Amino acid sequence: MGSEKNPRRVADNEAMAIARMLRTSPQKLNLVAGMIRGKKVDKALADLTFSKRRIAGDVKKCLQSAIANAENNHNLDVDNLIVAEAWVGKNLVMKRGRPRARGRFGKIMKPFSEITIKVRQTGETA
Repeated sequence: MGSEKNPRRVADNEAMAIARMLRTSPQKLNLVAGMIRGKKVDKALADLTFSKRRIAGDVKKCLQSAIANAENNHNLDVDNLIVAEAWVGKNLVMKRGRPRARGRFGKIMKPFSEITIKVRQTGETA
């Protein structure tokens, strides 16, 4: 009497990966996510490799993880994958401070965020 198998959270032709606790604001991370949405994965990887933004390396690792999940766990063809969705969420915010003039206290917020990347196999054959 084993437990029921968990249903898949994505379609049969999709795979996804999540990167949590990325040390940047969601607004900055969303700019990088928008850069790869809807592109083929090889073009998206090239764009992330040569991006000047610091967080692009972490997004690239997440995209590579989604590609590996598609290939190894779901038997999808890597050559026909596109970045179907890439969305960003908030995570915790570290609150720090700095003494300011006249006895005041300046708040310094250090936000964390997370990104979810979903890749989908298109119907094209190479």
